Amino acid sequence: QVQLVESGGGLVQAGGSLRLSCAASGRTFSISGVGWFRQAPGKEREFVASISYNGYSTNYANFVKGRFTISRDNAKNTVTLQMNSLKPEDTARYYCAASRDAYGRVRSEDFASWGQGTQVTVSS
Repeated sequence: QVQLVESGGGLVQAGGSLRLSCAASGRTFSISGVGWFRQAPGKEREFVASISYNGYSTNYANFVKGRFTISRDNAKNTVTLQMNSLKPEDTARYYCAASRDAYGRVRSEDFASWGQGTQVTVSS
């Protein structure tokens, strides 16, 4: 089982940037795909981005393509989500999750371990 802790959220103005980090513990992290999801109040959780175990393959939701970048450093057991050109509609709680296999999945049911989340608020 992988334990995940997110950090880096906060309040930022529209057009600004934030860098979210997901720190992992557990022997299987380096062989697990990792994803970021988000959930805004009153809305369902939605996929944001994912990355394969080796970082060679990434997936992005259409609404973040060109603005967000996911990366990982297995030596440091971390996954990072760099968020640029933030919009008020990006406001949500962001969750890091480890998938059940080595791939960068997009469905929440394909992820076995979840962090507690970090809040991102983008003001207009």
